[in-house]
Amino acid sequence: MKRLSFLVLLFVSTFSIAQQGGNGRWPAAKANAWYAKEPFLVGANYAPANAINELEMFQADSFDPATIDKELAMAENIGMNTMRVFLHDLLWKDPAGFTKRLDQFLSLCAKHKIRPMLVLFDSCWDPNPKLGKQHEPTPGIHNSGWVQSPGAAALTDVSQYPRLATYVKGVVGAFKNDKRILAWDLWNEPDNANDNSYGQNFTIKTEVPKDRKIAIITNLLPHVFQWAREAGATQPLTSGVWIYRSPEDWQNSAKWSPMEKVQFENSDIITFHQYSKPEDLKKVIPALKTFGRPVICTEYMARGVNSKFQTHLPIAKKAKVGMINWGFVAGKTQTFLPWDSWQKPYVNGREPAIWFHEVFKQDGTPVDPAEVAAIKQATGK
Repeated sequence: MKRLSFLVLLFVSTFSIAQQGGNGRWPAAKANAWYAKEPFLVGANYAPANAINELEMFQADSFDPATIDKELAMAENIGMNTMRVFLHDLLWKDPAGFTKRLDQFLSLCAKHKIRPMLVLFDSCWDPNPKLGKQHEPTPGIHNSGWVQSPGAAALTDVSQYPRLATYVKGVVGAFKNDKRILAWDLWNEPDNANDNSYGQNFTIKTEVPKDRKIAIITNLLPHVFQWAREAGATQPLTSGVWIYRSPEDWQNSAKWSPMEKVQFENSDIITFHQYSKPEDLKKVIPALKTFGRPVICTEYMARGVNSKFQTHLPIAKKAKVGMINWGFVAGKTQTFLPWDSWQKPYVNGREPAIWFHEVFKQDGTPVDPAEVAAIKQATGK
């Protein structure tokens, strides 16, 4: 009964926040003034090659500044000036240690003239995150060890929400005035139900049923925005839409899902994902720009679905829409393998026709030198 009462209170409070238009959201003029000072933003969703997920990247026993330094130098060399980097609520169980390591990571970014966008929560992949040594990659499977934040147990247990609030307020508060940080991405793909991976084929995993998961996060996300604002963030806040829609749908609020409504009405800057052909990018950019706010693409570049550096970067640069591709150096995430590897793993000699993500191979050579040339041309390097 107590849990039900909390959920009712959460829903009522969420409705109130939504009615207020985000309660502290930046005016469009402030967001545009901030963006006017930024260069053409180009970067990657980044985890070092020797980290299978965000926990392995930042835990004390596996945090590897030397590898991060080497890989960020590679990014600087081709002109990248931002990275999108995922954090995790469980890391806040060691606030002092995690804050120290995150500060060290930000110093390495600054050394290489890179200002990252930090992601607080994520609805994708394994719903059962655990601290400690992470398992080895499952052979032949894309992103086999990435973990959700919060996990299913925390997401469905309202008694853990104060802990989640403490994490958001703690990490944002610690770096609220830090100019090394570009922005905060509060929740990656919040309405992703993992239908093609942990959602159906892997019964040993415990994913939250789709409708319930989406309903919970739709009600929770406005509070996450509010926690970050209460922590005093001076950097812009966002949560990106990711399900493909026609430009007409984006411009018609009646077509938005409840989650998309929360994202659009609370974000200081508009972010989106674009794993599709260049003609679609040409259409979606003007539609999203009608909101009158800066627009950044926080995921793109999957060769198998015709989302590529050579085609997409010139389109985005002309419109000054920042572009952050998925993957940088091939490694334990195995995101050079396609999404369909969840249904049919690339084992026993089966190889992908083309690499799906990543800019560099593990030996530091480009997957395709023409792509690196395209990135350098776009960044003026």
